[in-house]
Amino acid sequence: MTKNPFARAVPAALLAALSASTMTFPALADIKDYRFELVQQEAKVGEAVVAVRLVDKRSGKPVPDAVIFAKRLDMAPDSMEEMVTKVEQVPSTEPGVYRFKAKLSMAGGWRLSLGAKVQGETGTVEDKLVFQAVK
Repeated sequence: MTKNPFARAVPAALLAALSASTMTFPALADIKDYRFELVQQEAKVGEAVVAVRLVDKRSGKPVPDAVIFAKRLDMAPDSMEEMVTKVEQVPSTEPGVYRFKAKLSMAGGWRLSLGAKVQGETGTVEDKLVFQAVK
């Protein structure tokens, strides 16, 4: 048995310090760290595909694999919120880009309202994007 009382305490303290210094903690994100952006500011009247990108504001990188569960398209920017059209999500080949097909019945301002869940985050990303339908 060792007579020095520090003989066991020093190695234990060094091991604890080493373990604490090598631990990594994930960067904590907030749902406010994400936003939707329009890929294009205009769409043609008629059958149109509107593409949006979900972006992590901290890095500027697109966020793939989000689950879009709320979508609405109306003409609220032109004071016609009751003018609504159906929105259907369609496949996209680009990670972080989400595409929606809709029939834009007239030229003017349209508002796309989206709600999404980001994998690994709590809360919902909600955004309202305004674009112009042109003839």
